[in-house]
Amino acid sequence: MDKVESISVFDMLKIGVGPSSSHTLGPWRAALRWLDYLDLKGITSQVQEIKVDLYGSLSLTGKGHATDIAVILGLCGFDPVTYPISEIDPCIDDIQNEKYLQLAGRFSIPFDPEKQIQFHRRFLKYHPNGMKFTAILNNGESKSRTYYSIGGGFVVREARTRTKRVQERFSHFPYPIQTADELLDYCKQTGKTVSEIVMLNELSIRNEKRIDEKLKAIWDVMLDSMYTGCHTEGTLPGGLNVQRRAFETHRKLISNSTYSTSDEWIETIRDTEVKFRQILKWVSCFALAVNEVNASLGRVVTAPTNGSAGVIPAVMMYYMVIENHDANFEDVKRFMLVAGEIGSLFKKGATISAAMGGCQAEIGVSSAMAAAGLTELMGGTPEQVLMAAEIAMEHHLGLTCDPIAGLVQIPCIERNAMGAVKAINACEMALDRDMGTAKVPLDKVIATMWETAQDMHKNYKETSEGGLAVKVSLSDC
Repeated sequence: MDKVESISVFDMLKIGVGPSSSHTLGPWRAALRWLDYLDLKGITSQVQEIKVDLYGSLSLTGKGHATDIAVILGLCGFDPVTYPISEIDPCIDDIQNEKYLQLAGRFSIPFDPEKQIQFHRRFLKYHPNGMKFTAILNNGESKSRTYYSIGGGFVVREARTRTKRVQERFSHFPYPIQTADELLDYCKQTGKTVSEIVMLNELSIRNEKRIDEKLKAIWDVMLDSMYTGCHTEGTLPGGLNVQRRAFETHRKLISNSTYSTSDEWIETIRDTEVKFRQILKWVSCFALAVNEVNASLGRVVTAPTNGSAGVIPAVMMYYMVIENHDANFEDVKRFMLVAGEIGSLFKKGATISAAMGGCQAEIGVSSAMAAAGLTELMGGTPEQVLMAAEIAMEHHLGLTCDPIAGLVQIPCIERNAMGAVKAINACEMALDRDMGTAKVPLDKVIATMWETAQDMHKNYKETSEGGLAVKVSLSDC
């Protein structure tokens, strides 16, 4: 029997800093792992120079995704979960001006970002998002390690292949799941819902109190990113002069209502007009808000990536303010458990990296995750939960990743709104469907997505060398 890769919901939903999980959060975490390696070898204090080489997609769209900034912050030893967003620009400015950084926050070394960080267009063997860290020691010796950012903030030393399964941590899950069929079999055997099966797996790692704390922290960041995005106006950074739209849409929808906290905000939205057009606008507004925060180096939750961070919170918010005014944390918990498990199926069977599979790997997967979570909350059976995920992904197959100027703004922000709406529609279709007439299993869609990813030309995989990225120039903006 093949070994099963067990992935926690907290691997799929990570708190971090935008604009990209693969190009920002991943390199940041890789730099931290590099520091751990230096500490393990006991040589951090002996480092006199650091060099960073970025390859492939990290080079082609790295500037637009703030990859160089993320690497610097990681080398300083800062935590992407907790480091204050407001301190990023001053910190980077100081390093660029002084040409020094505090390695691991403890040792001052010369560091000129223009010289120490090099961008190479060539692709490394294992994954498009490769990076190499090199330390030159006082005795003249050098130590190097190569890492790959494989999507969703996941970082590995060598990317896995599809020819074998990899036994990773959490191998002691009581319900090891590699495919959607296996998940459905567990539900049938036990009579439990998808969220209940996933919860039992999570309980094998940590207690329920800790699970609740971590899920609450995730939802708090999601809610805060929606709230912040809806109340921030102006132009996004990067040079495209993209105007924030969530603010104006929100202003029109909320009218003259008053509130002072995000919880009061939710209650206020529940009292607004809920005709179809307004519902559509609210869902889009929530998704746009998150990804405008993401595009401005704000704090968001990878779901499963930063580029698709707006879909899941927008759909969860839709349930809370439109479908069920009594919704509470238990609903959030079930939603996130289901969404996380569906995301892990795509990571195991295909990819969640746009550099590997185009935007179907980001927006498509997030839409499938959101559709599945919503379907369970709406009373759907496990079969309908998986069907909703299948429908959502089926209509994202082949979606390319072609960010203009390498920025996660056009068309990325709008795609989150479209993915959220598709997730809700997929849920409704699944709830109305006779499961006996279903034609397309989720596992077949995941396999098709992976084949499509392999067939897709590299120009459409987060390189900004095809599609809108070359048809639309900065002068057009």
